[in-house]
Amino acid sequence: MEQPVHPFSELFAQLGLADDEASIRSFIATHAPLPEGMRLEEAPFWTPAQAQLLREERLEDADWIVVIDQLNVAMHATPQS
Repeated sequence: MEQPVHPFSELFAQLGLADDEASIRSFIATHAPLPEGMRLEEAPFWTPAQAQLLREERLEDADWIVVIDQLNVAMHATPQS
């Protein structure tokens, strides 16, 4: 059975964050890059509930894992100047 692929907007909505494109770009620009070796869910800007959601979905390898991995990559990337 094929897992659904969720867009960033659905993940941001699930996390209780603004989910329009401009807000997502702003969030990433504000909080990236995370230090090397820091797991996405360990970032200090998440609420405990948000961190728990990210952690549980990663550990369960749930259908959210693809978009969580994409967010992880985006959050660890060095912004282009």
